[in-house]
Amino acid sequence: MKIIVCIKQVPETGNVKIDPQTHTLIRSGVPSIINPLDTYAIEEALRWKEKLGASTLVLSMGPPQAEEALREAVSMGIDQALLLTDRRFAGADTYATAYTLSLAIRKLAPYDLIFCGKQAIDGDTAQVGPALAEHLGIPHIAYVKKIEDIDLQKATVRAHRLMEDGYEILDSRLPALLTVVKEINEPRFPSLKGKMRAKKLEIPIWGADDLGGEVANFGLSGSPTQVKGIFAPPARGKGEILTGEAPLIAQTLIERLKAQKII
Repeated sequence: MKIIVCIKQVPETGNVKIDPQTHTLIRSGVPSIINPLDTYAIEEALRWKEKLGASTLVLSMGPPQAEEALREAVSMGIDQALLLTDRRFAGADTYATAYTLSLAIRKLAPYDLIFCGKQAIDGDTAQVGPALAEHLGIPHIAYVKKIEDIDLQKATVRAHRLMEDGYEILDSRLPALLTVVKEINEPRFPSLKGKMRAKKLEIPIWGADDLGGEVANFGLSGSPTQVKGIFAPPARGKGEILTGEAPLIAQTLIERLKAQKII
């Protein structure tokens, strides 16, 4: 059994910067972390590795510094890693990202399962996982909170998909792609042995020429959605605390809301 985990390195919340020319996130040189929801995908892959003896590989597309995220995943217990990095990948939206990842995964075939986090905290679209499955032509189950069973002989997986009012139990044939939510498990910490192994591991790097495909479908040129403008919301003015007796405060508040034509 072979499991592939797709992860993304994202800027730390307090260090988000936007390129004023391309209107895309600046990732190079910015302190970054593994997308938190992707750590649950890593953990789930590791649990099934332990149950079924699966081989595991973590895959990421990003600038060269994304190698740090891959090594962290390896230090948690993932077997192998692969980095997709090329200037031609820069500025990719969810469609172009999924397209690029799909080319790499086709070269990594055969595989049985692909795990992704539900969404990334920088874009919050939750689109890459399902789009990747569509590019690969395989079934997918989103918002998975539990994997009940994987039957390798029947080539099926049974998963619980989180819904607003409960959950659904779905069966899918393999290979399949699953996006997971944080309710699925509790990610482990890297071990000292894992950190030592991750430090020594040689991580292959593939660029556009290694993947093949249409160069026009990579990066900004292959992105049907683009940000046309960005702006910072206006700063909020200081509020005011009304004091006094409750009836007087209520009357004052009503008068001010009427003056501003709110009521």
